Amino acid sequence: MLIEGLYTIEALKNTESDITAAIKLNASHEIFDGHFPGNPIMPGVCMMQIIKEITEKVLNKKLFLQTSTNIKFMAKINPNVNPDLSIQITYSEEDGILKIKNNSYFDDTLALKLNAKYKIIA
Repeated sequence: MLIEGLYTIEALKNTESDITAAIKLNASHEIFDGHFPGNPIMPGVCMMQIIKEITEKVLNKKLFLQTSTNIKFMAKINPNVNPDLSIQITYSEEDGILKIKNNSYFDDTLALKLNAKYKIIA
């Protein structure tokens, strides 16, 4: 985990081409002290890292972000208000490249959409 203690995985499910994870953000993590003081918002780059880490954990592969064709931050994630997130990942692998599509939610609110390609490095 790149940012130790930022989140915990509460549930994890994997099928042949889909991953669903329930995570809980640690609202007291120091990253929220600077992003932003008095109004904590989950940094988008941290959400991207969480998606990568969950995918690596499930597939037992190391990944390197190659390209992202679509990143849309649809709603701000305040860890004090919405610490519970649902991460939905659809993936396919071809020629050493892992393609993923992600939707991340809190409650019924879509917070992030991400399409990306990762090079499989191990």
